[in-house]
Amino acid sequence: MLWAALLPDSLPDAPQPRTEALDGLATWCLQFTPRVAVLEALLLCPAVVMEVEQSLRLFGGKRRLVERVREECPDLGVRQLSWAPTSLAALAVARAGLSNGFAKPLTQLLDALPIETLTQVAAHQATLARLGCRTLGQVRALPRGGLSRRFDAQLLATLDQAYGLRPETYPWAQLPETFRARLELMARVEHAPAMLFGARRLMLQMAGWLMARRSGVTAFTLRWCHDAMRARTAGDGGELTVRTAQATRDTEHLMRLLAEHLGKVELLAPVGDLELLATEVQSLEEKSLSMLPEARQSGESLALVLERIAARLGPDRVLRPVILEDHRLEWMCRWRPAPEPAPRVRSRTVDVPQPTFILPKPLRLATQANRPIYQGVLQLLAGPHRVEGGWWDRTTQEGEEGEGGQETTRQASRDYWVAVSEHAGVLWIFQMRLAQDETAWFLHGTFA
Repeated sequence: MLWAALLPDSLPDAPQPRTEALDGLATWCLQFTPRVAVLEALLLCPAVVMEVEQSLRLFGGKRRLVERVREECPDLGVRQLSWAPTSLAALAVARAGLSNGFAKPLTQLLDALPIETLTQVAAHQATLARLGCRTLGQVRALPRGGLSRRFDAQLLATLDQAYGLRPETYPWAQLPETFRARLELMARVEHAPAMLFGARRLMLQMAGWLMARRSGVTAFTLRWCHDAMRARTAGDGGELTVRTAQATRDTEHLMRLLAEHLGKVELLAPVGDLELLATEVQSLEEKSLSMLPEARQSGESLALVLERIAARLGPDRVLRPVILEDHRLEWMCRWRPAPEPAPRVRSRTVDVPQPTFILPKPLRLATQANRPIYQGVLQLLAGPHRVEGGWWDRTTQEGEEGEGGQETTRQASRDYWVAVSEHAGVLWIFQMRLAQDETAWFLHGTFA
């Protein structure tokens, strides 16, 4: 069985923040295995252990799993990563500054470690030192009957569990229903972009929580608390909510979005604490892998690029076309902010020609013998295609002075034709019925 132990680099002195920091590290570990426990949270050298034997095939083997944990855990403040056949052995190996608990037989490896590596044994260090015991092997060599009578039962139980002679039982960490993580910064921050270093540690914890829940986030909130020595007008702190167009747990993309938003924030006072909340969470459909090699995508997708540009320039400056269910040509398309989720539109087949380009406003054409003229007399090729309706689409038109708007409808009653001009090419024109049985021709689009 493979156990991994992670020792945090630095923890707050207060018991409550220390427990919150270890819980955040345990939440991140839950993405690799459901069996994660926090050991000795209130001691000077606590640890988080996880049993990863059942997850080896899922992550591509022991080497790949260890490499991935080793690459990501430094951003969470982990200073030592070790693995061994038992959890206490992994803890002892980590406290000794070693990594591989499989390099030697377990008995030979633990016998050489000092007694300070196991807390229950180190509690009797003074007495054991007078007996000449400096290592775990020397303590284990003492008569068991004498050890059980002179010391508490926990010492022998700890040794047996570390050496794999007795099963280990822990209260396993449970995945919380909502994500909320807090971090006390090592130094006060006066500029908003400098909060990215601490925010990244919280973001990795949120990514682990999302992966364990097989979900993605569409909105998250970063809160900051001002230092106690602040001006009264500065307030207690501030917050920033970042939204995404689609659910994701990509840490790098979320950090880029957060960096763009923090670049526009001005802090009113130095910041000492950060808090990250997953505001809106949605289930994320996993992509099924194929047996055949798939084409690798180079760079970011268009949606991610547009989302990052919109965060930098503003959502109203990056627009994308959205097709609407409307048979009137000029209202078939709307421009909406790119970060907004696109509405679902049912695809429909169009059995009539559609122009490549349309004019912002239809151009009225002159006529000659009831035939439209545009750079010459137009020849009608196909039509008519009747478009009628829009009485429900009401709009307000301003008067000449810009005041006293009048409500009108966008009623359309047109017969569209495909026409050809000797000089202008293929055109999209329509004939509209006017008052008193009069008609008029308009140019509405062109074909490429």
